[in-house]
Amino acid sequence: MTSTPDILARGDEMIALRQRIHAHPELGYEEFMTSDLIAERLTQWGYSVERGFGATGLVGTLKAGDGARNIGLRADMDALPVTEKTGLPYASVHPGKMHACGHDGHTAMLLAAAAHLAQTRNFNGTLNLIFQPAEEGLAGARRMLEEGVLKQHPCDAVFAMHNMPGFPAGKLGFRAGPFMASADQVTVRVTGHGGHGAMPHKSVDPVVVCAAIVFALQTIVSRNVAPLDMAVITVGSIHAGEVSNVIPGEAHMKISVRALRAEVRETLERRIIEVIHAQAAVYGAHAELNYERSYPLLVNDADMTRFAHDVALEAFGADAVLNDVEPFTGSEDFAWFLQQCPGCYLIIGNGEGERSCMLHNAGYDFNDSILMTGARYWVELVEHFLV
Repeated sequence: MTSTPDILARGDEMIALRQRIHAHPELGYEEFMTSDLIAERLTQWGYSVERGFGATGLVGTLKAGDGARNIGLRADMDALPVTEKTGLPYASVHPGKMHACGHDGHTAMLLAAAAHLAQTRNFNGTLNLIFQPAEEGLAGARRMLEEGVLKQHPCDAVFAMHNMPGFPAGKLGFRAGPFMASADQVTVRVTGHGGHGAMPHKSVDPVVVCAAIVFALQTIVSRNVAPLDMAVITVGSIHAGEVSNVIPGEAHMKISVRALRAEVRETLERRIIEVIHAQAAVYGAHAELNYERSYPLLVNDADMTRFAHDVALEAFGADAVLNDVEPFTGSEDFAWFLQQCPGCYLIIGNGEGERSCMLHNAGYDFNDSILMTGARYWVELVEHFLV
């Protein structure tokens, strides 16, 4: 299997590459420079590169031996619309854009593994490295799949890894079954009857209706969902009116909905629609809503998760492995890959203490000390799968 000193020899080079990507973040479907850099490196190392999946996505393919099996490893490339506040020497040079989720690290980890695997070719089969755009809310995985990425590059299993602040640096965490929540978005327009703020009895106040809806929605979680099931309903936005003495004619709401079971997701959708319409009617208002199912529940295949876990156990030892990690209420569009192909989504600890700054925060930074650990794990996984 892989030689630790050999792969670690590339550490400084790959950390510099990660920091280069960090300094030049690109938002979803705009990852042109990042995609060019990845394609250049993969081509240089002997990979066959196919570009254009989801605008900026690409797949690097490497074959060794005569094995019939195929494996896919995926890394996301996009940044977030966040202004960085780390003060680091390699901080983003583009105001309003930042790698605040560690996709720069995920890309660099996979590239480090790619370089080593191309050099050693200690596997028997086909390796597909999938570099995905637009993970952050723009469904890049779904678009790649719709454009035939797995039809043109079939995989017997697919895997992805995400860094996670608050977990010990470099430790690998696994869980079979539901692991990341579904994410749905609801937009609501409440129409009432505007009027003078001094004469509220002559109007139908949509702001009051929205307030009633917010409180009523919380009873869905507390009274319609079993206590041991996870459900989150968050009203993240309410907009209505401009001045204090005018009751507006309408108000707008945006709601985020998450669940870890398909049955709970169905219940939430049904009850949210019922509650919003009922609350509006109680106050003599009218509600229109659009319920959009955004990201599906991410479900890890039991057999592939066991395999991925056992590889980590053999390569790094029991102390480096986290078993049955609690599911996360965040969402991840790798879920679409797992709907079409068995596989596993795992985490790698980004560190505790100073390294526990959460994802999507302006002060976050990927922990470079875990980069080559992640790369070595990818190498071990490929060499165990393609035997």
